[in-house]
Amino acid sequence: MMEIEQALEPAADASAAMRHHEPGSSPENPTPASLHALAPSAAAALLAACGGGSGGGGGSGGSAAETAPPVGVIDFPTAGYSHIQPANDAEAARFLQQAQFSSTPAEMTELRGMGCAQWLANQFVRYQGVTGWNWLEARGYGVVDSNRYFFNHYPADFMIWSQLLSGPDMMRKRVALALSEFFVSSLASAEFTWRAHAYASWWDTLVRNAFGNYRQLLEDVTLHPAMGYFLNTKGNQKENASTGRVPDENYAREVMQLFTIGVVELNLDGTPKTSGGVPLESYTQADVTGLARVFTGYDFDTSDGVRHAVDNYTIESKAFAGKRMSFNANRHSNLEARFLGTTVPANTPGPTALRMALDTLFNHPNTGPFFARQMIQRLVTSNPSPAYVARVAARFNDNGAGVRGDLKAVWVAILLDDEARGPASLQSTTFGKLREPMLRFIQWARTFGVTSAAGSWKIFELNNAATQLGQSPLRSPSVFNFFRPGYVPPGTALSATGATAPEFQLVNESTVGGYLNFMQGVIERGINCPEPGVPQAAWTNYAYDVQANYSRELALVADATALVNHVCLVLAANQISSASRATMVSALNATPVTTASSDTLKRRRIWATILMVMACPEYLIQK
Repeated sequence: MMEIEQALEPAADASAAMRHHEPGSSPENPTPASLHALAPSAAAALLAACGGGSGGGGGSGGSAAETAPPVGVIDFPTAGYSHIQPANDAEAARFLQQAQFSSTPAEMTELRGMGCAQWLANQFVRYQGVTGWNWLEARGYGVVDSNRYFFNHYPADFMIWSQLLSGPDMMRKRVALALSEFFVSSLASAEFTWRAHAYASWWDTLVRNAFGNYRQLLEDVTLHPAMGYFLNTKGNQKENASTGRVPDENYAREVMQLFTIGVVELNLDGTPKTSGGVPLESYTQADVTGLARVFTGYDFDTSDGVRHAVDNYTIESKAFAGKRMSFNANRHSNLEARFLGTTVPANTPGPTALRMALDTLFNHPNTGPFFARQMIQRLVTSNPSPAYVARVAARFNDNGAGVRGDLKAVWVAILLDDEARGPASLQSTTFGKLREPMLRFIQWARTFGVTSAAGSWKIFELNNAATQLGQSPLRSPSVFNFFRPGYVPPGTALSATGATAPEFQLVNESTVGGYLNFMQGVIERGINCPEPGVPQAAWTNYAYDVQANYSRELALVADATALVNHVCLVLAANQISSASRATMVSALNATPVTTASSDTLKRRRIWATILMVMACPEYLIQK
């Protein structure tokens, strides 16, 4: 994606002077006093190695696959999809990097042995991991003691990093992460008891529904306590003429604007419908007001009556955090509600009114294309063609068996479409997407076998843009996610054509430098965690508990070309140009390494190679 690569280069160059600055520290992610620098020649070539084009290469080694994974039945149509059998490792890596978090040699071998369709069918029946809720419980975060986990956010951060960086079910988790950026509810603004458990349950809800039906997901999202608090459905009450109170409209507006139909009427291909050249609005303020009445009467379900004494006050049990919100008919509006052509008669029972509202949103003609385009953006490309959107939206509308909203059909349509798999898109200067910072970090961890020695995964939120990733899962700064799906980077080649590049909303000189500095330290040392052996945050006895395993790379380290080719394959699906690789190899060979070299020297070469690749625009733009 040359235009995007060119847009990246000024920001990358501007950060060159910062790339060896010591990362800053914070109470939640302290850093060592200094970082061990790369070999000077490799550091000097870090950004010079970034050019345009693509190249070939290979890799070796492998890791253990899952033991006797379940085999799924291909029950979705594959006719019309081309290139669904990877012909080589590069094609396999490209598919895997769109469908999950990593593409190790073992994962590529597995995929090539069965083809994309069978691989997808297998993913749809795999669900073997520990849930986020159960992980919190196993780590002791459900107890009521002096650590006051019920008031803290950090157990949820540890939980989500554990989920994303380890365990099976990578595609399900990759899709759940994409859904978390569509149905946004943010831990960052959660200020209620048992918030960590609520967001573990929220994550589990997305994971559970990832291969289910959109209608069920929409209902589960609507009634979840995390969403109830985030968008004010919790405690929302009917109108009161004497006080002037009216139902809160927050969720009613956002469920239309962001979660279902968008703000303008759409054709099947995602393009706006217009009248006289002006886009037609999909809803009005009257629709918001009417729909808001449906979302009254709901609150946290604390009906179990269990209370815990803490100092001079009591708190409810954590049970509500894992249950749907409860309905109180006395607080529900009994007025007639009109919205989007639907009328809910006066005095309709609340659950019935909710069902009618969600059915209306689910069946709206906008919902398929609105959802389809954003999921394509999250997984494959920032600017899908209208035809690509139409094909995916058509599968949302009908999975081939008359079922609407089948998410498995949506993922199949996205990942097996010719724009995702065909060779033409690799040569296109407008195809692809900027990898999100948190996805780069997750990919590094998954690719290089990162583990937590203590099993505690004490990684705090990484939102600091100057010293960390500028992004952290489940911690969007607002309901509008980390970036807008329609964002067009100003002052770039993309802006001339109005091409969207959502993730570029995170890019500036500070974030580029912060990312490079953060990854340099992480690649070399891992994550410095306080008291890894205990569940509480603590702020003492730091240790590098979360670290990578570079045994596969150590076997290649004496051959700079082989090492660079391997890293380019597993991280960038061989989409790094031969010129960039040659620059990297030259930088590495400036410091000779042989099989007899010290372990430290060997590892420095590996660290330098990985960082050079992860800094290169050809890697940062995923095709």
